[in-house]
Amino acid sequence: MKALYFEISIHAPIHQVYKKMLGKGTFEQWTSEFSPTSRYEGNWGKGSNMLFLSDEANGKVCGMISKVKDNQQDKFVSLEHIGLYEGGRELMEGEKVDPFSGALEEYTFSETVNGTFLKIRMDVVPEWEQYFMEAWPRALKHLKNICED
Repeated sequence: MKALYFEISIHAPIHQVYKKMLGKGTFEQWTSEFSPTSRYEGNWGKGSNMLFLSDEANGKVCGMISKVKDNQQDKFVSLEHIGLYEGGRELMEGEKVDPFSGALEEYTFSETVNGTFLKIRMDVVPEWEQYFMEAWPRALKHLKNICED
C-alpha cells in the first residue's frame, strides 16, 4: 500500500468543518465526488464500525467497512478499513479484502488565522491510486464550498 496526502485551507472555524465533514446530510454532498450515492451507516464514536456505502449501476449496494480507531472532536479522525460490503453481505477476509485490510484513512484539523487547515492521509492499493488522486481534490473543494457558504 501507498500513503496519499491531500490538504486544503478552509475559511471556516474548525468545529464547522469537522461537523460538516462528518455530518449526515453534508457528508453525502462532498463525498458525491467519489460516488453520487455515497452515504454512511453507523456513528463516528471511537471503536464503532461504519459502513461507507453507494449504489452500483445495477442497483446493488456496495461499500467499505471501517473501524473508527480514533475520533478527537475538531482535531483528528482515524479510520481503519477492515472489510467490504457486497451483495448484502459483510466480507471481512478473502482475496477482495486482504490487499487493503488495515489501510488507514485519517483527517487532521488544525486552526489557522483564517479558519481551518485540513490534512488527509489515506493508504491505497496501486489500482485505486489514480482514482483517489483525482477524486480527493474535487471532494475537498466541494467540502470547502459547503463549509464557506
